[in-house]
Amino acid sequence: MANLTDATSLQQFEELLKNNSKSLTVVHFHAAWAPQCSQMNDVMAELAKEHKHTMFVKLEAEAVPEVSEKYEITSVPTFLFFKGGEKIDRLDGAHAPELTNKVQRLGSGGGGAARAGDVPKEDLNERLKRLINAAPCMLFMKGSPQEPRCGFSRQIVQILKDHDVQYSSFDILSDEEVRQGLKTYSNWPTFPQVYVNGELIGGLDIVKELVESGELENTFPKTVSLESRLKTLINKSPIMLFMKGNKETAKCGFSQAFYISRIYYTYSVRQGLKTYSNWPTFPQLYVKGDLIGGLDIVKELKENGELISVLKGEN
Repeated sequence: MANLTDATSLQQFEELLKNNSKSLTVVHFHAAWAPQCSQMNDVMAELAKEHKHTMFVKLEAEAVPEVSEKYEITSVPTFLFFKGGEKIDRLDGAHAPELTNKVQRLGSGGGGAARAGDVPKEDLNERLKRLINAAPCMLFMKGSPQEPRCGFSRQIVQILKDHDVQYSSFDILSDEEVRQGLKTYSNWPTFPQVYVNGELIGGLDIVKELVESGELENTFPKTVSLESRLKTLINKSPIMLFMKGNKETAKCGFSQAFYISRIYYTYSVRQGLKTYSNWPTFPQLYVKGDLIGGLDIVKELKENGELISVLKGEN
């Protein structure tokens, strides 16, 4: 697809912005270990089919650290929106409906006549069905998780947070058509409304009942825990070196021989690794998921002639 591509370097990223300066560019900062990023990549692909005049770019946050640092990307997924080479908006988190709304609003340039290739407005029921299925768990609420605009929405957001539920949300106050349409579509007159895999679960009272009965854990998808993220990172390559810097700034051939993951990526990962492996400093070297140690340990292994066999996973 011509308007959906990957940026794998700073130069390529800058060229994409320059070449698409007259229209909207949407950049998805993602990570291979985060399942919600895969889900949002699918959403991007669908949006790219509908919005032919918008450029959609996927950029792996840890693989192009210069861009991630410049725009202060501290979590994934994160979306940045550019026009004329300048950042005009930002969206943090896996919120498919909000992403769709921003693409429609920012890509329209404030309205105007439809252009060739634009998709006509879809039927309301089709739109509601798409929104309900935009994520494995969808919360239709007043406001956003960061700024709920009613007590019921605030309570349900807190419950989902307390139980590590992974979800996307839609602000019904931003679209009266969706707000009224959902009441009829699902035969549920009040908000908030929660859907799992396209099926209505209910509102706040139902969610509270699920908590009390212990059924909530098996009803909703879970957020990937920090421990799971760390396990995925540590096992991303047979040899993993977590260090301060990258392949370009590593000055010795030994460092350049490894797959290097920058530990700047999030504060939680930096601190989590220290606790997970009970090793308080960096660099940290892992082979086949097992911690070898830091610089002093590697030096000792080299002096003892054991380094090569350790790197091969023989010890």
